[in-house]
Amino acid sequence: MAEYPVRYPLKHAPSHPGGLMREIIVEHLRLSIAEAARRMRITRAALYAVLGGRSAVTAEMALRFCRLAGGTPDLFLRMQDSHALWRAERKLGATLKKIEPAKTAA
Repeated sequence: MAEYPVRYPLKHAPSHPGGLMREIIVEHLRLSIAEAARRMRITRAALYAVLGGRSAVTAEMALRFCRLAGGTPDLFLRMQDSHALWRAERKLGATLKKIEPAKTAA
């Protein structure tokens, strides 16, 4: 898969994959969240936490969701990684600037 460099810093966090998952469940599959959770064999609370962006999409969650809805889990895991990395960079910004890179031996 081709990667494209970002030409300017993103001002807003990349989308949490839970938003896309919610859209697929509600609008495309036309399932209630409770029914989707039952079919995925997880608690409603766990699914609501992911769909609301309060919990990360794990590999297990991505596999369960893709079994329900189709597709591949890679998309949701990449979205989660991008979202988490963006948030971590903002949180650690000042600390990261203070870390002196190690020199490599020539």
